Amino acid sequence: MSDPEKRAGFVALVGAPNAGKSTLLNALIGEKIAIVTHKVQTTRTRISGISIKGQTQIIFVDTPGIFKSPKRRLERAMVDAAWKGVSDTDMTALLVDAQAGINPQVRHIITGLKGQGIKAVLVLNKVDKAPRTSLLELSRELNALGAFDETFMISALKGDGVEDLHTYLAAKMSKGPWLYPEDQISDVSLRFLASEITREKIFLNLHQELPYALAVETTAWQERKDGSVRIEQNILCARDNHKAMVIGKKGTMLKKIGETARHEMAAVFGRKVHLFLHAKVAQDWYNKPDHYREIGLEFKV
Repeated sequence: MSDPEKRAGFVALVGAPNAGKSTLLNALIGEKIAIVTHKVQTTRTRISGISIKGQTQIIFVDTPGIFKSPKRRLERAMVDAAWKGVSDTDMTALLVDAQAGINPQVRHIITGLKGQGIKAVLVLNKVDKAPRTSLLELSRELNALGAFDETFMISALKGDGVEDLHTYLAAKMSKGPWLYPEDQISDVSLRFLASEITREKIFLNLHQELPYALAVETTAWQERKDGSVRIEQNILCARDNHKAMVIGKKGTMLKKIGETARHEMAAVFGRKVHLFLHAKVAQDWYNKPDHYREIGLEFKV
């Protein structure tokens, strides 16, 4: 028989690219489970983080950024995953970058929510970077659109206002048994998380559009007797010149990416990591069904 006091439910975190969804997810969970960079469209698939708030278990679903008219197959699959995250959850929190305000992407998302009859929680993020007077006006303008039940002003990066949002969402979850073990904080595998960590380091070290043309696959995971783990990964490059840039002069860039990724994996996994990276050309990898299955996206969209 389930504990009558326990509650559980799913909350989708949605927003335009670079609104701060992954940063908020990590803040709510208290652990890093989603990669974060300053570049838009870093998140490619839905990632769930699991938090415990009193007697309530909340599964937060971090979704790719939603934008109008995605053209490439990968972009279409990402936007499709984001909208499915909305339809598959109990509540939706729309993050709006307080500096960016009501741009066409935000209007597009609000139109989509209203079209599905969904009332969301409005979360104005990055409020530490915007004047208070403009925040109040932005809040009024957004709420006048009739798509929100409640409004929160937060800084996901600094943690300001996150606890109040967490408490509010916990109170809205339905009574029922927890859906995951108490000590589980995510539904992603360690192999997937390892790939994401390396991809984050690529985003942080390579410039302009190149990171969007790359993917990372964990090809081997070997548990060693001394408690450490040996990980092999392929960095998939669409072109030979992309591979050359990933490797860098005399291998310096690949070494830098590997060292920073290995250091973070060791911290996240709590053990020594032996990481081996291989850059390889895989032309048209973004049109291969296997890669989409690997990262949990639909290929036929």
